[in-house]
Amino acid sequence: MTLLAAEGLRKSFGGVVAARDVSFALAAGEMLAIIGPNGAGKSTVFNMVGGQLRPDAGRVVLDGQDITGRPPRQVCRLGVGRTFQVAQTFLSFSVAGNVQMALIARHGQTRNVTADAAAMHRADALALLARVGMDGAADRPIGELAYGDVKRVELAIALAASPRLLLMDEPTAGMAPRERAALMRLAAAIARDAGIGVLFTEHDMDAVFAHADRILVLVRGSIIAQGTPEQVRADEEVRRVYLGTTGLRAALRARRHG
Repeated sequence: MTLLAAEGLRKSFGGVVAARDVSFALAAGEMLAIIGPNGAGKSTVFNMVGGQLRPDAGRVVLDGQDITGRPPRQVCRLGVGRTFQVAQTFLSFSVAGNVQMALIARHGQTRNVTADAAAMHRADALALLARVGMDGAADRPIGELAYGDVKRVELAIALAASPRLLLMDEPTAGMAPRERAALMRLAAAIARDAGIGVLFTEHDMDAVFAHADRILVLVRGSIIAQGTPEQVRADEEVRRVYLGTTGLRAALRARRHG
């Protein structure tokens, strides 16, 4: 069943066409990666889905509902969560406090936060932290954590909105290789178990080819290929335009022989 459908998305900035007739679909529980060289239009497409940008043409449909051009807050309320390239957390709060604030916002209680906020939605916050393996650090200041652990907490924060669709912008940026693999395994397991569709952009091709169910390749704002990792690997135009980089060749070899 289609959870997300992008239909003919187009976006220009002045005379530069950043996205041209971009169409794709994403099913519940599926991991779809958007890749491409710098300037390919990945962030533009991603931000049109998330509401940060309004497309010049085309539409975004979430579970049958047109959400085109709606602001990010509305998109979030309709079931879209997001993580960012640089983790967005309250450094002065505890790990649990960060997730509790997300839950407070989800329940529309931000105007009622008092000195008792530390007790609000505590059990739910701990349950979310357990899902990402961070419940043991619940009372630690988040500023004390290693960056890989902060990214896990950010995932728990995104899950606090009970999303049907999760947007992950460069989820492994700034992480060590082992941390990258662990985070993507976690995201993929949660997506499958909870039936959450995941749309992500990523420069780490090991992460893409190991964990994406399907891959969409953009070049100069246009889709040149989309399909399973195996189909993308075999596509001659992708090889010619994009897959010749050293890192991606290594990822392809690892996927082929892994």
